[in-house]
Amino acid sequence: MSQQRRRPDGSKTVRTAGARSPAERLEPGRAPSRPRGLDAREPSRTVSSIVRVISGILTVALVFMLVIGSATFVIYNQFENPGPLATTRTVVIPKGEGRIAIAERLEREGVIDNRWTFVGGHLLLSLLSHKNNGELKAGEYEIKEHASMRDVIDKLSEGKSILYKTTLPEGLTSEQIVERLKAEPSLSGEITNVPPEGTLLPNTYYFSKGASRQEILDRMHAEMQKTISTLWDGRDPDLPIKSPEELITFASIVEKETGRPDERDRVAAVFYNRLRKGMRLQSDPTIIYGIVGGQGALGRSITKADIETKSPYNTYQISGLPPGPICNPGKSAILAALHPAKTADLYFVADGSGGHAFSETLKEHNSAVQKWRAVEKEKAKQSNAAADAGKDDRAQIPQEKDDSHKGKTAQSERVTKAGKADPEAASGNGASAGGGSAESSSANATDTADIPLPVRKPKRQ
Repeated sequence: MSQQRRRPDGSKTVRTAGARSPAERLEPGRAPSRPRGLDAREPSRTVSSIVRVISGILTVALVFMLVIGSATFVIYNQFENPGPLATTRTVVIPKGEGRIAIAERLEREGVIDNRWTFVGGHLLLSLLSHKNNGELKAGEYEIKEHASMRDVIDKLSEGKSILYKTTLPEGLTSEQIVERLKAEPSLSGEITNVPPEGTLLPNTYYFSKGASRQEILDRMHAEMQKTISTLWDGRDPDLPIKSPEELITFASIVEKETGRPDERDRVAAVFYNRLRKGMRLQSDPTIIYGIVGGQGALGRSITKADIETKSPYNTYQISGLPPGPICNPGKSAILAALHPAKTADLYFVADGSGGHAFSETLKEHNSAVQKWRAVEKEKAKQSNAAADAGKDDRAQIPQEKDDSHKGKTAQSERVTKAGKADPEAASGNGASAGGGSAESSSANATDTADIPLPVRKPKRQ
């Protein structure tokens, strides 16, 4: 037992441990009591719960990161490894197909090994890459042999498809352009409305397989607007046209009158000189458009009756410009209309060599017309002589069957065609007294022998 001892001075006692019995020594010792001055509080259960939740989240995040990292490593290796394609081939991705459908198509055609690896890789690239890999574009693609999945995704994402082209020549009507686009097998979709005349810029347009026909028309329309807005402000001063709409109408007539770029500015000068003098334009292509409209080609020679028939587009019968364009002019014709040649010419006529003879006076023009008629008659004689020679050669060939009448009929048709001028020339690449298409008339035509008309003093407005 513990004992207390008093100090010699009697002021304090000291407690000392006395001897303990064996039984007391077997008893467990008591824990020391909490020091005084400290709060004796139990740990908060809320804090413990929060700690456990955070720990769980971190554990799940770590596991998720490990899984993603492993998957990324596997997919990355598969992307970089060569693909199964043994030879270069072309693959068409139709419009409207999603990521999974495209992956199935590529797997089916032997371009990739696993569609889901492709889809997962594309998703990862979309998230991690700075490039625009968010959309796989439709089109026709050339896939090189053993191309990796990454190569395929890059090609489809950047839209590096095989390009096709369609060339739409100057001078076609909007209806003719629509028909050409409908006949293009590499385009898709329907065209519901024919665009207004003169709103499309003829040119060569490139597109991916499966592009819509309406898209080409929209591009042509945008290019025409861009061209007009760019060139209009730089036009020559004092032109007798007051608006971009009149410019397109005027340029369309120039376009149909000559197919030679070096003559367009001079043809434009003739028409401007006539407008300034109050003279009618007298352009044959305007007559044709008044008859057939957007169909373009008349399919025959212009007759006197056609010239004398009144219509809003017949510039032999009306003064000034027709109410609208007669075709879609090209940039060259537009530039010629904006910057005509500085001449005093009032007439032009075909010279028989593909070009035109320009004249300032009616006397000079009548002389040029006579020369043109002589050239045309000589051409007709040569054509008839060649046709007759061919007919004689064919008559010497023995016939095994009694179907010689068929050969004679065919030969007769060839002779007839050889004796006439090309009816398509009526669409515009010639000239008349005022600038119309004299080549559209044939020397053998019964009612057009006197064309070009009129070879007299033109009427004024």
